[in-house]
Amino acid sequence: MTSEVRSKAQSGTVSIEVESLSKFYGDFKAIDGVSFQIHTGEIVGFLGPNGAGKTTTMKILTCFMGSSSGRARVAGYDVSTDSIEVRKRVGYLPETVPLYSDMIVYDYLKFVAQMRQVESSRIHEAIRDTAKVCGLSHMISRPIRELSKGYRQRVGLAQALIHKPEVVILDEPTSGLDPNQIIEIRDLIKEIGKEKTIIFSTHILQEVAAVCDRVLVIDKGRLIADGTVDELERKVRRNEMYVVTLAEVGAQKHEASKIEALLRGIGPVSKVEHLQTRGREMTFLITASRGADLRHDIFRLAETQSLALLELQREQLSLEDIFRALTGDVEQVNVERRAKIIGVRSRGGLDVDGATPTPIAQEVASAAAEEVEEVEEAAEAEEVPVAATDEKEA
Repeated sequence: MTSEVRSKAQSGTVSIEVESLSKFYGDFKAIDGVSFQIHTGEIVGFLGPNGAGKTTTMKILTCFMGSSSGRARVAGYDVSTDSIEVRKRVGYLPETVPLYSDMIVYDYLKFVAQMRQVESSRIHEAIRDTAKVCGLSHMISRPIRELSKGYRQRVGLAQALIHKPEVVILDEPTSGLDPNQIIEIRDLIKEIGKEKTIIFSTHILQEVAAVCDRVLVIDKGRLIADGTVDELERKVRRNEMYVVTLAEVGAQKHEASKIEALLRGIGPVSKVEHLQTRGREMTFLITASRGADLRHDIFRLAETQSLALLELQREQLSLEDIFRALTGDVEQVNVERRAKIIGVRSRGGLDVDGATPTPIAQEVASAAAEEVEEVEEAAEAEEVPVAATDEKEA
């Protein structure tokens, strides 16, 4: 947990509190015993596969539907017994933005402000301030039907903020937007998060790393992970992997096998693999026990052996890998992580003039060739030309 997130958790009040929340449809459990807390000022990402229970949880928190069991409190009020008070303090952007396309932006926001019981004397000011925050000031007199999808999404955010809620709940706020629009909405969420508590669901994993203080992961109706991206990465990582490139200096010669043996002698190292030799440069993949920090040991080894340390990189799981590990087979993800590193580095060695292919590189190349052969055989069996198959996939 970062110092900033820890500070919010320790000093901030709880904005959203969920305890053993469940929602059943007959025998089907949409959510099953979900519990978590979100503190004031946190931006929390809500991740999960389709049908995992994200939208159901959000609808309960915003009082759009009731739960089957458990309890939830938002801004200090129970969603079951104090739903009117909860609604006053929550801004909600559903996945499908509730807009009236025939209205101009100003009239629509005025209508929402009235529905939200904003004082008449404050409505114009509320519209002006919200439009400024959401980047809509220059669009305020435009009909909503003439707006791009990105600006319609901004109007949707504005309707969620017009009454100055304490908590903002966003369901897939960047769904269907182009890359530029996604960045704009992402920046807007970060800006809003300076003053509000935000929980939002998303399928775009990069958003979580870029925007969120914390991540909740739900799968098959159950909360399976809660923490920062770094904490979740440590949870699913089975070992440490370092890519090291060393180069001979001066007239001194080193056999790759000798360097490999020296690297294997470092503390908690379990495996050293020679990925490629390129001229006087040798690249290795070092696997060590989880939590092992080998950087100082590798640096000292290079120094004592009169080798130039050209690269020292600790390989980390991507957020996509973390998500797959949490919702699938963690061991398989870690195996694929190693294969991906070897594949990229070894193929790079085969493509460079003067690079010597190692047994690992040859293994990767052989596996790739077998994969191509399997695709060709499958295409022939179906009497479909490979070129046509590739064109269809493209």
